[in-house]
Parts: sequence; structure tokens; C-alpha cells
Amino acid sequence: MANLYREVLNNIPTAAIVVDKSFRVRYMNRAFGEYFRTGKLRGTLRDVTGCGEREGECGTGVRCAYCPLRNLFVEVASTGKTAFRKIILGSGGEGIALRMKVSPFGKLFLGVVDNAYETEIAREMVSAQDIQQRLLPPATARDGTPYSFTYIPCREIGGDLPDVYRVGGDTMGFLADVSGKGISAGMLSAFVKAGWDRTEPSPARALFGLNAKFQELNLDERSYVTAAAVRIDAEEKKLTYSFAGHNAPLLLKGEYGISEIEGSTPPISTWMPDFRYEDRTLPYSKGDVLVLLTDGVIESRNPAGEQFSLERVEAILQRSENAERFIERLKAALRDFCGTFADDITAIAFDL
Repeated sequence: MANLYREVLNNIPTAAIVVDKSFRVRYMNRAFGEYFRTGKLRGTLRDVTGCGEREGECGTGVRCAYCPLRNLFVEVASTGKTAFRKIILGSGGEGIALRMKVSPFGKLFLGVVDNAYETEIAREMVSAQDIQQRLLPPATARDGTPYSFTYIPCREIGGDLPDVYRVGGDTMGFLADVSGKGISAGMLSAFVKAGWDRTEPSPARALFGLNAKFQELNLDERSYVTAAAVRIDAEEKKLTYSFAGHNAPLLLKGEYGISEIEGSTPPISTWMPDFRYEDRTLPYSKGDVLVLLTDGVIESRNPAGEQFSLERVEAILQRSENAERFIERLKAALRDFCGTFADDITAIAFDL
């Protein structure tokens, strides 16, 4: 029966620990160990929480007098009454905030962390955000065509994926927008990053290859990816581009105004698994600005329900002298217009 109780405690999300009057750990469940991630199941409070103090024994170090966790147990031991505290262990980016209740338990003391599961989820979200940030291109071009971009996820994890890289001396621009939001969208965008062939110079062939890999996921029709890809040939002053269901156009600002470049093709999905995407070409002139954007930019709404619209984007582009100024003004205009966003916001602009 004792083993049954232990197994039950090890499978609940609430973190629990039992210590004696010497503050040595007599028991801790799996959730408590995962919460503090020290890998130690026995020892003192210092051992299992990894507080960082190395002087003497637990309770005798220089910082022990200021340890909020130990002080909470000391209070309960001295008063014999249950105590509840919101405490912070550690400092800076390594600090852990927790709500803990400690109660007398015969000759022992039971501590329960009531937000351990939520904190663990928050930690994982921070890790996922860090991974997603690493999927983004460098802030500025190291070589090739200069560019600037903005990426604003509407939740902790986004579903847009911008990328800029070089193939055979040409600059490649790629922008994908996956279905859904949050964690599921983030996972699908990670797949897109891994499945996109950065060695393929043809945007259409790269999209076809990504579509073929997408079929292996065996997802239903609710999951899909829209994408736009472009190769910038600076020597011949030529753009080669292809779309996969991307309903936000490419915008090219030139001497005679702004050109909208659109395409009518299915997204990366199970809808038309063998669809062949096509490359199209377009000349450009020195000084032109090329913009790729997701539909979240155009369809963002203000509190009155009005869309930001393609016309506003074009007006900002028309008065922007280069890619960097366009992105700066676009971000400012979107924040002023919308305040908060219900969809991910991503745009890349190139100085051709």
C-alpha cells in the first residue's frame, strides 16, 4: 500500500516535499524534483533546491539566513502552525517564483508548491521562445542584398517564419505562415525551417520539395502552410519568385510607384499533394525596395474592427526611402493602429 501511495504522489502535478526538524529531506515527489531540476532526491533543502550556497552545512552558510524557503520551514517549526508564502529563490534570469504552503506533519513538515505545474509550463514556453528566436535570420545582412525585417508573434510562440540566406551568390528571401497559433503553430514552423531546402536556387522547386515532405506528416486538411520565396539576382537585376497559397502580395517599389505581385496557387498542404509550383521572373532597377509580408499585417484590426489594409502598407512604403525606414514606420503604424495583435505580424524588406 505504501508503494501505491508513493506512486500516486509521483504522478500528481503538485510538487510536494517532506523534511524533518533538521531540514533533511525525507521524501519529495517527482514534480518537486522536476521543478528544481537538481537531480537530487535526498539530502538537505540546499541539496534538492540547488540554492547555490556552498559554505558549511545547510543553514549555516552566509546566505542561509536570507533563504526564504528555509525561513518558511523554520517559522512552521517554531510556531507549530501552517504558513503560506510567495517566495523567490535565486535572482535575475535564474530566479524561481513559487507559492508554497508548509504544514506540520507529525514530527515532520510537509511543503506543497501549488503553482509548480504552471511554472514548469512557463519555463518550457521560455525555452521554446528562445529556440524560435534562433530560427530567425540575422538582424542585418552580412553580405548580399541588404534587408530589414520585423517579426511580432501574437502569442508567446508564433507561426510565421522569415528567412534570408545566400545560394550561389544570390540572396534568397523566404516567408512562411503556418495555420493555427501558439504551440502547435510553433512546432509546424520548426518543421518548415527543417524541411526547407536552402541549397535549392529555384523557389518553385524548393516549395515543391517542402510540400512533398509535408505529406509525410500525415496531418488533416486543417493544417497547412502558405509561403512566398524569391531569389534576388543582383548581377542581372532580376527577381525569381514563387508562391504557395500566400495571399499577401510581394510589393515592389520602383521609379513609377508600387507594383503588387500576386499568385494563385494552393498552400503547402494535403489538399493538392502533387501540385507543381512555377517560377516567375521580374526585372528590377537599382534603388527599388522589395517587400514580403504575411496576411497578419494587412488583416490586423483596430478596436473598431477596421483592417489595417494593404493600402496603408503601400502608403508607408511609398514614403520610405529604404527597407529599414519602411520596417520602422510599419511597426510604429501597426502599434498605433491596433495596439494588440490577433495574428502574427511579419514583413521583410530588401534594398535592391
